[in-house]
Amino acid sequence: MALVRVEPTNVDVAIADAISGHTRPGPERAAKALTWGADEHILCALAAGWWLWCRGKDADYRRASDHVLLTTLVSSALPHLLKVVFDQERPDRRTIRGHWRGIPFSGKRLDAFPSGHAVHIGALASVASRLPAKQRNVIWSLGAGLVLTRIVLLAHWASDVAVGLAVGVLTERLLRKLTGYGREPDCATSYPAVCKFSHDVRAESTIEALRP
Repeated sequence: MALVRVEPTNVDVAIADAISGHTRPGPERAAKALTWGADEHILCALAAGWWLWCRGKDADYRRASDHVLLTTLVSSALPHLLKVVFDQERPDRRTIRGHWRGIPFSGKRLDAFPSGHAVHIGALASVASRLPAKQRNVIWSLGAGLVLTRIVLLAHWASDVAVGLAVGVLTERLLRKLTGYGREPDCATSYPAVCKFSHDVRAESTIEALRP
């Protein structure tokens, strides 16, 4: 038995009740398939593959791949450690009508808090904050869609997902101090055009602010 018992909020319960009362088998099957995109085994395999590919690249690529691999491994292990400390019943164990409408059973009954999938996505979304806006927004949109599947499946309460995202972001930011990812020289070397554009935009903003 874990050290801390976590109860869902009233908002969590209201969201879960709305989903269980209105969902259908089709959307649940789609969510069940899509949720694999945030699975730790798949993400670790992809991160390891990119790390190997970057071994023949320059130092900035190698540093970025080191950071992504380490972040993925840590964010995959962390939820398992947290679930030793925290117990929370999954919302799919509190519904009957939801299962009539296609909601499956997910994982262990008391492993709701926090959402491991959300920790993974939060960490990788934080990594993507260093990318140019177009790539960053694509990754953030995909990540948002993936974590929402955990709520639609009633695998987690909404607050589990929110906390998981925050834990993932915090984990990635702390690991930057270890790997050196995100320092300005990396940006200048890897994305010179992006850095020049950012500098020009800041300069134009300053000039506009100084005009009478």
